[in-house]
Amino acid sequence: MLELRHVGYETDDNKEILHDISLTVQDRFVAITGPNGGGKSTLAKVIAGIYQPTSGQILLDGVDITNLSITERANLGISYAFQQPVRFKGLRVKDLLSLAAGKNTSVNDACAYLSEVGLCARDYIDRELNDSLSGGELKRIEIAMVLARGTKLSIFDEPEAGIDLWSFQNLIRVFEKMYEQTKGSILIISHQERILNIADTIVVIKDGGIAQMGPREALLPCLLGSADAASAACSVLADKVEGVRS
Repeated sequence: MLELRHVGYETDDNKEILHDISLTVQDRFVAITGPNGGGKSTLAKVIAGIYQPTSGQILLDGVDITNLSITERANLGISYAFQQPVRFKGLRVKDLLSLAAGKNTSVNDACAYLSEVGLCARDYIDRELNDSLSGGELKRIEIAMVLARGTKLSIFDEPEAGIDLWSFQNLIRVFEKMYEQTKGSILIISHQERILNIADTIVVIKDGGIAQMGPREALLPCLLGSADAASAACSVLADKVEGVRS
């Protein structure tokens, strides 16, 4: 279980990006959504340890990880998939999967991970992670890497970006299989309704804070504006969020 207590983040020039984020992640799928520039990706990077919070506390299974580095957090069981995957010249796809798994991954295992994300293994296993790969290919390889890691908390920043040729249904199936294997939480940043539809909990980040938070069945109709009755539910959820902050 991940717990954030009144977490805030400011840049070096004292610009406040996040403020007073209190959040518990223990469900199977938690989706973070909200307007662009609201702080969603920054929050994900603070959780992963790419950025250090400037206030508040972060706990993983009751252990304070607030001041731990990204490597230390990874060793404790946090995975992070970038919105724009990183290219590693000279490193083969199989090498990356072995690093992710923490062992010398067999060819069969590497092929299985690649097949899960819709890539023909024989075409990719010995490819270098360089400019010869498209953004969509890199995104899928990164998802395969997180699958190979099998950690207790997996964070995906807009995983649907760049996978136009690979269906959302396949992406969702990978998430479901990942949960079956790890029984850990999957935190997904996304604007896509099809991804929000699988979430157990939806968190709306706006202007650096939690604007709304609640179960999918209550919050999604509000976000989509699909029913008049949803407005009342949204008001109740907003009141609950204010109660959490106070």
